[in-house]
Amino acid sequence: MIVITAPTSTIGRILVNDLLADDLLDSGARLRLVARDPQRLDPEVRNHPGVEVVKGSHGDPAVIDQACAGAEAVFWLAPDEPTAPSLQAAYVDFTRPACDAFARHGVQRVVAISALGRGTSLGERAGMVTASLAMCDLIAASGVAFRAVACPSFMHNLLNHAKAIKEKNMFFMMAAPDLKNPTVATRDIAATAARLLLDPSWNGSGQVACLGPENLSPNDMAQIISDVLGTEVGYQQLPGAALKDRLTGFGMSDAMAQGMVDMFDAKNQGLDLAEPRTAESTTPTAFRQWCEEVLKPAVAAA
Repeated sequence: MIVITAPTSTIGRILVNDLLADDLLDSGARLRLVARDPQRLDPEVRNHPGVEVVKGSHGDPAVIDQACAGAEAVFWLAPDEPTAPSLQAAYVDFTRPACDAFARHGVQRVVAISALGRGTSLGERAGMVTASLAMCDLIAASGVAFRAVACPSFMHNLLNHAKAIKEKNMFFMMAAPDLKNPTVATRDIAATAARLLLDPSWNGSGQVACLGPENLSPNDMAQIISDVLGTEVGYQQLPGAALKDRLTGFGMSDAMAQGMVDMFDAKNQGLDLAEPRTAESTTPTAFRQWCEEVLKPAVAAA
């Protein structure tokens, strides 16, 4: 039994489809999906004979206890909690009931989505990244075999700017315009998580980095987006204070908004460059390919 938390999230949805397409169920394994709203699952997934659904939040002790009974492996993803009172609450406190359930039910392996920055001074003051690393430390201390899938910024985040790209030919982030950083496609994160969940041979604790095949600056991205869309698209850097005002204006708590600003500040100081790119850590989807296959249709539909 493999438990998948956040199965309707961007990564979780792809992961579930990858596992179902991998003939996982032919080997006798089954999927148990923990979903607050099962109706958000694709009907084919929800009604699949090899899929079991547990309704509720995976931060709820009773729900995660039910989900972990008889489970061999768990995919863990802390959900977006924009109104959480603190980063500690959103990541560490949310995960604590799960760690108790892992130990109580003898879960063998846990794979979690986390961030780059472990072992660096920047990682100790990087807002949401720092909280995510603390969450991973908590899971590792539960006694399970553990792997953190450590990621830079997601290409997918640019979908939040599709309307601005269409209407203003611009996108806006806090990232330094000329700083070249890795990014990663969510499809490649899901593929890495699927591989780890299906492999019973690893043990201990560690991380697996997912770095796209090139480092690009926002200005580089703007040029590629322009080429793909056939129209000039520019980039403008937002000051941290402006980003925080925008996020709190959308209803995010002060603590979570500040955590986002601190994260991007650390990234601007080189947080995502500390992990060396290797053949093992390099994922296949290039930014141009992602723009052609994902961003271009999203901008057209915005």
